[in-house]
Amino acid sequence: MLSLLAITSKAQHSQEQKKFTRSDTLRGSITKYRQGWDVKRYDLQVEVDIIHRSITGSNTITFLEQQPVTIMQVDLQEPMLIDSIVSDSGKRLPFSREGNAWMIHLNETSTAAHSPKERSIKVYYHGVPKQAKNAPWDGGLVWASDKAGNPFVGTACQGLGASVWWPCKDHQSDEPDRGMSISITAPADLQAISNGRLISTTPSANGTRTSNWQVVNPINTYAVTMNIGKYANWKETYDGEAGSLDLEYWVLAENLDKAKKQFVQTKPMLKCFEHWFGKYPFYEDGFKLVETPFLGMEHQSAIAYGNKYQNGYLGRDLSGSGWGLLWDYILVHESGHEWFGNNITTQDIADMWVHEGFTTYSETLYTECHSGKKAGFEYAAGIAGGIDNDRPVIGIYNVNKGGSGDMYPKGATIIHTIRMMMNDDEKFRQLLRDMQQTFFHKITTSKEVEQFIIDKTGLPLQAFFNQYLRTAQIPVVEFYKKGNSLSYRLTGHVKDFETPLIYSFENKRKVMTATSAWKTVTLPKDELAYWKPGAIENNLLLRFKQVPEQK
Repeated sequence: MLSLLAITSKAQHSQEQKKFTRSDTLRGSITKYRQGWDVKRYDLQVEVDIIHRSITGSNTITFLEQQPVTIMQVDLQEPMLIDSIVSDSGKRLPFSREGNAWMIHLNETSTAAHSPKERSIKVYYHGVPKQAKNAPWDGGLVWASDKAGNPFVGTACQGLGASVWWPCKDHQSDEPDRGMSISITAPADLQAISNGRLISTTPSANGTRTSNWQVVNPINTYAVTMNIGKYANWKETYDGEAGSLDLEYWVLAENLDKAKKQFVQTKPMLKCFEHWFGKYPFYEDGFKLVETPFLGMEHQSAIAYGNKYQNGYLGRDLSGSGWGLLWDYILVHESGHEWFGNNITTQDIADMWVHEGFTTYSETLYTECHSGKKAGFEYAAGIAGGIDNDRPVIGIYNVNKGGSGDMYPKGATIIHTIRMMMNDDEKFRQLLRDMQQTFFHKITTSKEVEQFIIDKTGLPLQAFFNQYLRTAQIPVVEFYKKGNSLSYRLTGHVKDFETPLIYSFENKRKVMTATSAWKTVTLPKDELAYWKPGAIENNLLLRFKQVPEQK
């Protein structure tokens, strides 16, 4: 997801004191009703009534029953309603509701000796889904119009969850291994765009048309999208690491000329990201940019774009460095999520820094590809200026609660700092590429990613991660000068934390290790004069404080 850094962090900070309920637990945890069955495929069918802003549809959930399941939880949020549920043998299944969680009684399941078997249920539902008031920062459907008054509909539901508009196992831990189909019935004079590839369209006598989309790869539920509008489109191909990648662009017909000029940035962006991260993760499903009535979202293989065909973030540079005005923020950031968020997905939203930190750092890497390493580092430093340190980057587990909005700038700065520690860009690039391969199409956790980085770099980073992910403290480097000597130490840090102090002087890389104990070094006069608060480069996660001489 994208971030307007200040607004995001303040909004999240205001929710910090929320008291969690059983509904939060049902939404955010792997309850006993979510255990024992693994989603293999979704087949979603929706018919959209634009006038009444309602949906009627069904979803066939194919799952592997790994152990006997008597009650399974399917999620569909109020005010949407489930009408009926039918098993694969054609029997209607009883169900009950607890808030947004629906408990389905699989009365055909035996508790005798069990062998895993594949089963399916079909959920019929309808209703008027929640409307998003400020998409994409809150969730729901967006019902808008283009300049000519044609309907313009989109979905934005990260955080709130896909169950705001379709019934599913709404938890990041379980993606359909064999993908899904999305069939959208809408007025025949409009186009309905979703994830993956358009397989067929079927007109109806009642003035509607059904567009059938197919996704081959695993996909997280919040990344499933439905877009309806008066679209124009064009196609091209990109010669990438895994061969020819199909590119499609779906934009409002009124914006076709502007879009063709702006989206020439797509291929250079893909080339840069494949260089740093490895192959685009969803060649089989292609790559699409789809104009939406909101700013943007990382909908897998169908990226939501609403940046009004201008560079920067709605014409602004979030880094304040100037470099962010040379490329389209939404195109770059949301495409970066194809690798971090869509390919590598965290099990719990509390660990979303893995999605947002690495994706925000993809902006630095693209700046570097576009304008050189110096520009990239200046962009990274600018992004670090948006860190609030209001609360930990990692959120609260099992209640669908993300951490601080710092997951964007601080997450990116954590990655940049590790790059500085490694001091080898090729090894850093291989780290990112190996990460994509190791966690390819997988669900993971922050802990697993942290250990992967520790193992690959050989750096003692566990205290580093604990400091910057699990506390809001920024360590302070206290120092004083006496004669030709510099004395320094760390304060305000977790147990066992130590860090290199990295700076350049006379074009030479200088590194000193800081711990809680005072250390003293002798420095040349000019270098000693360089040491003052705000002058030390590359130490974006530290503060410096000159103190009186310690006795």
